[in-house]
This record gives sequence, structure tokens and C-alpha cells, in this order.
Amino acid sequence: MMKRFTLILALILTLTSALALADTTIAVSGTGETQVSADTAIISLGVNTQSKEVLEAQQTVNTNIAAVRKALLDNGVSEENINTDYLNIYAIYDYTDNREQVVAYNANSTLAVKVTDMDKVGALIDAAFAAGANTLNGITFSASDTESAQAEALRLAVADAKAKAEVLAEAAGLKIVGIERISDSNVFSYSNDIGNFTARSMDTAGSGKEGTVVQAAKMIVSGSVNITYKVE
Repeated sequence: MMKRFTLILALILTLTSALALADTTIAVSGTGETQVSADTAIISLGVNTQSKEVLEAQQTVNTNIAAVRKALLDNGVSEENINTDYLNIYAIYDYTDNREQVVAYNANSTLAVKVTDMDKVGALIDAAFAAGANTLNGITFSASDTESAQAEALRLAVADAKAKAEVLAEAAGLKIVGIERISDSNVFSYSNDIGNFTARSMDTAGSGKEGTVVQAAKMIVSGSVNITYKVE
């Protein structure tokens, strides 16, 4: 009777161990990254001025921003791609001798300019400043089609996760036999703007003028996945 009990117990322990081993998994995450060239730029530029008279500050900004808008239109930007991004007028105070006194008014108007010809971005900035713009808030780049880049980023993320799982399995003396669960965490893109602005001579005739050169950004498309592998 004791021998039979011992044999049954051994079989139960063996079966339990086998089941436990069959349920063994390795959970890893993977990331992938690729790049795609930006094909759209949004330039934020405008006019800022100060005057002791609020109407004078407003009129100066209105006149100059109209000239900037005309210069952009004359250089091929369509009307629907030029939009007012920001408009503001505020008082500047002086608090000498603990007295609040308005000393001037600051007026600002900013345009958001959409450009799809990356080779013209720098020239448009120069044209706007020549027409009266005096503020440049920056450029935002984007790509109109990132689907293939997103797919490639996910493929790279899966390969990264698999490589990690294989290292862990080998170190533990196990073997990957399948995938229990897989999910994508997120896919996103962002602009790599480092080094996109430089200055050089505007022409080769030695005019001494400085022009703006803008190098279109590379959009970095990143994806990540979570994978649980079955091992034995």
C-alpha cells in the first residue's frame, strides 16, 4: 500500500512539474525606430512693436503684418496656407515711486504659414523679414504619410523583443516554443529638429547678405511591443 502511495505521489509531482514547466513564460518589451523625411513645415513668424499710443501700436502691427502676408503671397504661398496664429496687445507698466503708470503698449501678430516645398522654407522666411516681420517663433515639421514607417518600426520592435527573449531563455537553459500574447504599446512620430537652421551667404555675388537655410527635419517614427513567449 505504501509503495502504491509513493508511486502515485511521484507521478503527481512529475505531472505537476511538467505542467509548471509548460506554463513557463518570458515577458519582454521591444522598441523599434525608423525615419521618414518631413514634407510639410509650419512656420510661425510675425511682427512685434511698441508704442506709447495703443492705436499706433495696433496700426503699426496691422500695416506690417499685411506687408508680410503680401510678400508670402507674392512668393507662391496660397491664401489658405496663411493663418493668424496669435494676436495680442497689452500695456507695459512702470512702478516707479510705487505708482502704476502705463508707459507703452506692446502689440504682436503672428502668422502660421504652411509650406509643402521644403526647398522654399528659408527663402520664405527671408521674404517675410524683408517685408517687415521681426519675430520667428520656430518651425514645426510633419510628414503626410507615415504608415509604411510605422509598420517598419513595429517590425523592428518585434525583432528587438525576440532578441531579448532569446538571450533570457538561453541564460535560463530554456527554449522558446511559441508566443502566448503580443500587443503593441504605442506608435508615434516626432521631429528631429537639431541642426535644421543655418546661415550662409544669400548669393554667390558677394553681397554680404545673410539668408536663412532650413534643412527639412527627419521624422522619427517609433514603435513598441509587449510579447510573452512560451518556453520549455
